[in-house]
Amino acid sequence: MVIEICGSQFVPDHRGGLYWPDEKMLIVSDLHFEKGSSFATKGVLLPPYDSRSTLAVVKAICDDWMPETVIALGDSFHDGEAEARLSDLDRQNIRSLTSTYDWVWILGNHDPEPPKELGGRVMHELIQGAFTLRHEPQPLPLTGEIAGHLHPCARVQTSGRRIRRRCFVSDGRRLIMPALGAYAGGLNVRDPAYASLFQDRFTSWVLGKDQVYPIAEKNLVADPGA
Repeated sequence: MVIEICGSQFVPDHRGGLYWPDEKMLIVSDLHFEKGSSFATKGVLLPPYDSRSTLAVVKAICDDWMPETVIALGDSFHDGEAEARLSDLDRQNIRSLTSTYDWVWILGNHDPEPPKELGGRVMHELIQGAFTLRHEPQPLPLTGEIAGHLHPCARVQTSGRRIRRRCFVSDGRRLIMPALGAYAGGLNVRDPAYASLFQDRFTSWVLGKDQVYPIAEKNLVADPGA
């Protein structure tokens, strides 16, 4: 299963990563470390294990694909104090990843400042060949962009029932990544926020239990009340 963008092939992983074989590069997006502890400071109590769960998924994807470079495509940390709230074990696990791979933190709107003591390189965006990797997608006309930020989800009608899953979304010219963070929410690809990004028909590559399923735009439905 591959997604072709501007003539290059990318392999979507069912856990939310995107592997670029030509560059031996793995792309992940919107990890939102310490979102749970951020909510706790506001009195909303959630199980405080989201960073550990997200890190376990990232490590598993890295172990399977063995990339040379890993790009974390922005909003890796839920807020400016998230790094300080990380447990010692989670901090150690992040450092292990950043020392194993050529790790690049792309800055996002939730984390506009680089992590201080976790290793890796920091960039606002990365240009690699014909592609620009950034956090927030830019309006049309644009080709060769891989971005995150919107947390795309697809609602699909199948066999008399509807399911809602995180997804990649692409029209063959650009691609929006799913959020990988355990507590990250999702914005339906039928939302008007996507209208300025995809001029023609697009495909949602929906994350399943063991694989990714391409679903044509015509089979996608809006969320109730949208």
